[in-house]
Amino acid sequence: MPILLNCDLGEKVHDNDALLMPFIDQANIACGLHASDPQTISHTIQLAIKHNVAIGAHPSYPDKANFGRVTMPLSQPALESVLHYQLAAFSQLCELNGTQLRYVKPHGALYNDMMKDHDIFTTLCHVIAQMFTDVSLMIQALPNMAPFIHIAKHYNISIISEAFADRNYQDNGLLVPRSHSYAMVNDSTQVKQNIANLLNTGHMTSTSGKTLPLSVKSLCVHGDNEHALAIVKQIRQQIDEYDRTS
Repeated sequence: MPILLNCDLGEKVHDNDALLMPFIDQANIACGLHASDPQTISHTIQLAIKHNVAIGAHPSYPDKANFGRVTMPLSQPALESVLHYQLAAFSQLCELNGTQLRYVKPHGALYNDMMKDHDIFTTLCHVIAQMFTDVSLMIQALPNMAPFIHIAKHYNISIISEAFADRNYQDNGLLVPRSHSYAMVNDSTQVKQNIANLLNTGHMTSTSGKTLPLSVKSLCVHGDNEHALAIVKQIRQQIDEYDRTS
């Protein structure tokens, strides 16, 4: 099965969504609580439809001040309400534009917290199962996916496992926190090598050199990365070449 390419969009950072959309397969569209607004959400959904790109909701903690990248210690009912609010509005905008939500991918700190806290992951699965019957959950591919697959299976939710083209990894398979200066990968040569390794061997490498075996269905590039367009074009070419020769 070919590896797909996804990108976080609708965040109104570099205004490059229209340039990125033709090169990707999946669009993770901001839901308004870390970035975006109703008009931008609708416009980004329409761009995805135009380019036949699968639409994903990109919900976050309610924290525009920090772009959703700071953990908020919400109770389970509070987190459920935050998710219901974003996903209900987003899915309705999809329907009004004649399309449907395909998957959910949490943003920023909520995504990182989900990967470290099984209670938060369970809450996300519970909310998705409450609201939808055929919506997947995109999460980070780790060397050990068993606990996440077990929880998701309980809620009849399919998992889309992803790796990150423009982020560095820790030895445990999680991402280097953005508080570190080396969290992002901006060197195009390093990105190209990382993706080549993943496509050819199924491994990524941590910053200390540890080999991380990952089963990956999709590759992510952050739309707010100032080099996003160049990275997306490069990875699109690598994936297409790999698909032609494999």
